[in-house]
Amino acid sequence: MVFLEGHMNLDGLFAMIALIMVGPAILLFIIAVVLRLKDKNKASKISWILGVVYLLISFGICGALIAGN
Repeated sequence: MVFLEGHMNLDGLFAMIALIMVGPAILLFIIAVVLRLKDKNKASKISWILGVVYLLISFGICGALIAGN
């Protein structure tokens, strides 16, 4: 019945949600920069757009989970 006591440490959960929110978007932005340096402009733009879309969607979904709405 430890789960019902209310003295749980949820720092790891918030860190994991933040990593899910921002991690893939940062990875896509790094890939976009590397592709831009290799003169693959179209692939770079696609990766950049995917990163922005992922960031917007993740902030909406995970932000609603954190806010509790």
